[in-house]
Amino acid sequence: MAKEPESDPNVFEVARIRQLIELMNEHELNVIDLRQSDKRIKLRKGGEQANVFAMPSMPAAAQTAQASPAAQSTSAPVAKPIEDDKAIYIKSPIIGTYYSRPKPTAASFVKVGDTVTPETIVCIVEAMKTFNEIPAGVSGKIAATLVKEEEAVDVNRPLFKVIPS
Repeated sequence: MAKEPESDPNVFEVARIRQLIELMNEHELNVIDLRQSDKRIKLRKGGEQANVFAMPSMPAAAQTAQASPAAQSTSAPVAKPIEDDKAIYIKSPIIGTYYSRPKPTAASFVKVGDTVTPETIVCIVEAMKTFNEIPAGVSGKIAATLVKEEEAVDVNRPLFKVIPS
C-alpha cells in the first residue's frame, strides 16, 4: 500500500479534533464520521454532551500486531484525549438523582464548553425529596457531562469533566 502524502492533514491530531467539535457546534451537527487509510474517527453529539470515539476499522488481530506495548496493556480501544491528565472531575457529594436543569422546561445549568467558577451551580441532585444544588467547586471549562438526566448517582460519582483554567 502506498504511503499517503505528508501534506494530508492528520484527522487524529487533538487540534484537528477540537476544530471538528467547534464546527459541529457552529453548524449544529450531531455526527461527524471520518476515515483516513485504515483508521476511523467518529464524533457524536448526544443531548448536551459531545463524545469522541476513535474506532479502528482493522480486524482485532491486525490491531494487536500493530499496537505498541503501552497500548496493549489497556483493554479499552478508545483513545484518551491529551487533556485527560489535567482534567478535574466534579463529583456528586451525595446519593440521589441527577438533574441538569432547575425545572423540566428550563435551560441546563451548564453545557459542554461553558466556563465555570467554584460558585457556579452545575446541577441538582435530589435526595429524599430535597433538591440539592451542586456547585462546581473548581474553575475551568466543562469538557464532558458524564451522567444522563434523571440518572441515579452515588457519592463521589463523577458528574462533569472540567479542564482547569
